[in-house]
Amino acid sequence: MKHERIYLMEGNEDAYLDTYIADPIPSFTRKALLIIPGGGYGKICSEREGEPIAHAFMPYGYNAFVLHYTVGRKKPFPAQLIEATLAIKHIKDNAENYGIDPEQLFVVGFSAGGHLAASTGVLWKNDEVLKAVAMPYGETKPRGVMLIYPVISPKFQNHIKSFRNLWCTDTPTEEQLSAAAIEQHVDADSAPAFIMHTANDQVVDVRNALTVADAYAQAQIPFELHIYPDGPHGMALGNRITECGTPKYNQSAIAEWVRLAANWADTLS
Repeated sequence: MKHERIYLMEGNEDAYLDTYIADPIPSFTRKALLIIPGGGYGKICSEREGEPIAHAFMPYGYNAFVLHYTVGRKKPFPAQLIEATLAIKHIKDNAENYGIDPEQLFVVGFSAGGHLAASTGVLWKNDEVLKAVAMPYGETKPRGVMLIYPVISPKFQNHIKSFRNLWCTDTPTEEQLSAAAIEQHVDADSAPAFIMHTANDQVVDVRNALTVADAYAQAQIPFELHIYPDGPHGMALGNRITECGTPKYNQSAIAEWVRLAANWADTLS
């Protein structure tokens, strides 16, 4: 395996990729997976939602890239989306070296990282992003996005802090909140989505997942939705690898989401 750290912007040590590249197999080209850990746009939860995710997807034919992005109210939106898009550009520009098919690039995100992952698939036409990242129109959009207990909409107040951190203020305007409300921007150009959540998530309301699924249904964009009845926020892999001493994080049914997401991605190939 090849593991290295790639900084995405000169002079910015907050925005970088950690690569997880399997040794090549003759006549086999892998998909690419950009992994975006959560943390409420206040921190990066990479110990559970980064490297373990990369290793879990590798047997399904992926090379993986864990994104670290600007958090802690250092830069307002869309700085984080620009960083994620620069990551997509780097992966596609170096597809041959990484042994991946640049047309089979997926993005998976967790919690607030799910918001950023959704942004790559829905807000990829943002004018500031298009100006900041030099790629042919449409090439910044991933093949699909995997949204795992995602933050989607500021209308669900139990995780409004993500949007406050995103805009670097305790009082974001209605215009700012609307600009970052994913469900308001899903359209015919959005990337297909795989969505997973638990019904009794006490940190990020499950209605975030239901709301974005409804937006996808209205836009007639393919999506797959899984809602599990019981599980705390931050399930990560849902197995003993990311249990970290909390038994409820280890649930075999929820742990199936990785296989289900990989199968879903294969249907889009």
